[in-house]
Amino acid sequence: MITMLDKIKAIARDLKRELQVYQFVLKDKRTPLLPKLILGLAIGYLLMPFDLIPDFIPVIGHLDDLIIVPGLILLALKLIPKEIIEDCRKIVGRET
Repeated sequence: MITMLDKIKAIARDLKRELQVYQFVLKDKRTPLLPKLILGLAIGYLLMPFDLIPDFIPVIGHLDDLIIVPGLILLALKLIPKEIIEDCRKIVGRET
């Protein structure tokens, strides 16, 4: 029987693998500049010491992080040729 802890571990493992894929995508010379800038912007937004909407405002304060960062990542991934992402996933798959 699959427990909630097993599901959380699987999600964490998948997230870690995807982050490794994104690292390889950023390092790949075939990746266009615009998606690299957008991914950098997403990472920078996460690391900023302040938010556009402060986190102390209930619900809305955390909602901006949940919308802006994934939105930027999705936009960048749409701009990256699929074969680059597939190649990077193969590399990460071989390393694990």
